[in-house]
Amino acid sequence: MHRRNYLTIVLIFLLGLTLSCSTQKKEEAAVVSSSDYNDLISLFQEFREFQKPELINGLPDYSKATMEEQSLGLKQYQKRLAAIDPNSWPVAEQVDYVLVWAEMNGMEFYQRVLKPWSRDPVFYLPSQGGAGPVININLRIRNGLPLPDNKIDEFRTQLKSIPEIYKQAEQNLTEAAGDLATIAIYYIDREAGRYQNLANRLAEYHPDLVPDAERARDAVKNYGKWLVENKSSMTAPAGIGIENYNWWLQNVHLFPYTWEECLCISTHEYNRIVTFLKLEENRNRNLPELEVADTEEEWYRRLDIALNFVLEFLRDEEILTVPDWLDAADYSDPNEPRGPLPAIPTIDSRAREREVLPGETHEFIGHLFDEQRLELDNRQIRRARRLYNMDWIRSEGWAVSLEELLMQAGVLDNRSQRGREVEYLMNASHMSLSLPDLRMHSNEINFTEARQYCAELMPLGWSDADDRMVWYEQQSNLRFPGFHTGCVVGKAQFMKLFRERAMQLGDEFNLREFIDGFLAAGMIPMALTRWEMTGYDDEIKKLCPVIK
Repeated sequence: MHRRNYLTIVLIFLLGLTLSCSTQKKEEAAVVSSSDYNDLISLFQEFREFQKPELINGLPDYSKATMEEQSLGLKQYQKRLAAIDPNSWPVAEQVDYVLVWAEMNGMEFYQRVLKPWSRDPVFYLPSQGGAGPVININLRIRNGLPLPDNKIDEFRTQLKSIPEIYKQAEQNLTEAAGDLATIAIYYIDREAGRYQNLANRLAEYHPDLVPDAERARDAVKNYGKWLVENKSSMTAPAGIGIENYNWWLQNVHLFPYTWEECLCISTHEYNRIVTFLKLEENRNRNLPELEVADTEEEWYRRLDIALNFVLEFLRDEEILTVPDWLDAADYSDPNEPRGPLPAIPTIDSRAREREVLPGETHEFIGHLFDEQRLELDNRQIRRARRLYNMDWIRSEGWAVSLEELLMQAGVLDNRSQRGREVEYLMNASHMSLSLPDLRMHSNEINFTEARQYCAELMPLGWSDADDRMVWYEQQSNLRFPGFHTGCVVGKAQFMKLFRERAMQLGDEFNLREFIDGFLAAGMIPMALTRWEMTGYDDEIKKLCPVIK
């Protein structure tokens, strides 16, 4: 029941990669020393253009030669950035410099380590945030039919490119990991079904496009057969290893902790959450069980009440400034058609159908509010969507923090006492996803073992190794390092900043001013927000050698 579409998150995460496939020769620009902030803005804008793909008949090229050429172009941009000295600038402008530095590191990491075009068979499935122009095809076309006359040829070109992307996949996947092939095979039928559904919808308005949609469907099926036939030779490890994981955290996410420290944080947090859950269960042992919202009508009735209640709570308790434009209807308009409840319960749906407020606050305030603020930001570098998932730890750390911190602030006080159990169960679910993430990337466990581990960690039997959500979340962990670890350690990082700012200001600390200041920094790694808010630069000086 997540309101925030995780596929959208994955697409944003992959955008930097999908945009990194240009085969056009770039003339090397002269490296000129500078200390002008405007030169950083110009370089950033040019770098973003550099990452855009050159498409040939709608098809990007992920061949080894093309990716090596792109890597050489990146090195030139890194040299130009290194020639800019930001140390005399105000902190806010130095923060922007570090953002650009980290984004270039993100591209480097894709080129050097992740290399999904050669390692990850799932990369070629658009339904899983996959590669190339196929993500431009709206496979959910409903009211968009018939297509406008000026879009038909473009749509036909995109459809015709689908078989070609799979031909390219079979040539490019020279370092494929068996676990990633397993995941791709799992999604093949669903992927092919999307093209079959598209063919069915096109038949009424554009029958001449149906054969192209069917060829795309068949290309997916053939790709699945190829994966099955060749999986035994795909022996590369799927995890990136601890050394690479640390580099990714520190140089791209600007996260000041290591894999080992993340494991320690997640383990201690798991211990704490299960302990508090059991205390709540004992405290509430004589109370009736929570009523389950088992109909769409009841679920959405509770949702509308909860969303409006949390806005009033944030205002009345002076936790953050609620702008006039923040409206629960933007998140869940009661007049809009409602989606069905999941046919098979997941960890998430089990929690929300019992106590809807914590999870939906996570999505509404934690994510939608963040995204709306980003759209209003007029700072050129800050307002840009972060590539390479650089905002993930900040985004999820804040949203996950809201779940428990608002409970401690009293948001559940006038609701059923057993709602606190649900909140701790939601926190436990984060741990059940985080700990397997870490151990898969250290190559201690494989994908199958990670799903089993996830189920074992989740209390009350609310998880199953074969659950569709567990498959999705654990494949996300494996393909996007730190995907769920970021939820847990990001919360720890937020609480550290909370403590530091409170101790720094003493009696002058004001909760609303603190939260407003945190949000005003934008969707940037928390170490940068910490630098801006507190002036503490120890983490950034350690992470980014340019800052002195």
